Amino acid sequence: MTDPGATILTDRQVEVLELRERGRTQREVAAELGTTDSNVSAIERAAEENVEKARRTLDLVRTLRAPARFTVPAGTCFEDLVDRIYERGDEAGLKVDYCRPELYAHLYGVLGDVANENMLNAAVSVGLTSDGDVRVFADES
Repeated sequence: MTDPGATILTDRQVEVLELRERGRTQREVAAELGTTDSNVSAIERAAEENVEKARRTLDLVRTLRAPARFTVPAGTCFEDLVDRIYERGDEAGLKVDYCRPELYAHLYGVLGDVANENMLNAAVSVGLTSDGDVRVFADES
């Protein structure tokens, strides 16, 4: 069994996730743990929320550690965002490792939850890494 002390998950969350990953149904997990399937569902949901918080924390840290960083305000259109990314890359002497269509696709993929069509609904922090990656972090709360 995985050591839950090394994660942000509780012992019970790890136990439920491991059993579910082995193909057990919520009902089977509940029977094995002596609880209800609705409780197993709640534990699993809380574990997934913790995993998502950890992922967002990593996204934030990677953005903050990037050698070139800037913030783009809500209301910025994707075309302006792309232009700013290339401009900041040039200013910092960093080559952006995306051609324009790839960069649009990358940004739409990671910012879909905070964008409406072609416009950002929230401020976004952008980081350009030394290897040309574009990291973005949006406060989705």
